[in-house]
Amino acid sequence: PWIHSLFENAAAVASGIEASLKRQGRSEKVVCIAGDGATFDIGMLCISGAFERGHDITYICYDNEAYMNTGIQRSGATPYGASTTTSPAGKCSPGNVHQKKDMPAILAAHGAPYVATASIAYPNDFIQKVERAINTPGPCYIQVHTPCCTGWGFESGETLAMAKLAIETGLWVNYELVNGQVEKAKKVRRKPVEEYLTKQKRFRHLFKPARQDDMIANIQAIADANAERFGIDIKKKESSE
Repeated sequence: PWIHSLFENAAAVASGIEASLKRQGRSEKVVCIAGDGATFDIGMLCISGAFERGHDITYICYDNEAYMNTGIQRSGATPYGASTTTSPAGKCSPGNVHQKKDMPAILAAHGAPYVATASIAYPNDFIQKVERAINTPGPCYIQVHTPCCTGWGFESGETLAMAKLAIETGLWVNYELVNGQVEKAKKVRRKPVEEYLTKQKRFRHLFKPARQDDMIANIQAIADANAERFGIDIKKKESSE
């Protein structure tokens, strides 16, 4: 059975269902799926409450980094430097000036026993993480990076390549947190972030009509910080073995 709830209240509905099943003596994991806007912004209260109370649910966030269904508006998941309809790049604006909200860390801080990130570029990894979340008691969270060709500005046939490039540059990291600690993160031979940025229209203002070196450097710094935090860089010795 499934329920199509309101935009923002998937976690609240899942909490109620889980509580009802528990009252009936039924131990069943409830799974809910919501977008990044519903998760990071307008549904933040619901998911925070569900995780604080410890409901036995698995929450999957479909993260395409903006409100894509209503017109490509900026969300808390929109990356720094991206142009959206509510953070448009132009003479008076450089695009989004805020960094992407770290929802996995926020929910890990709520005491979630299992938190993970995934990407559509690696479906088997995603499936394994869903299975692990469902089999882990308590509130679990998986955030799936899902490039949007319309909102990001690239050809639809490049979707999987774009998802892989996000990982290869370090702007997206596939990892698992168990009781708040990093258990595993996918290692890569990192590429410069420019290889990712130049392929998307939402970042084209960083290169034309004038190159925005400061913003590009800031984005590279974000990738570098991710690499250091999760230890994803493949060392020369590792690559030769």
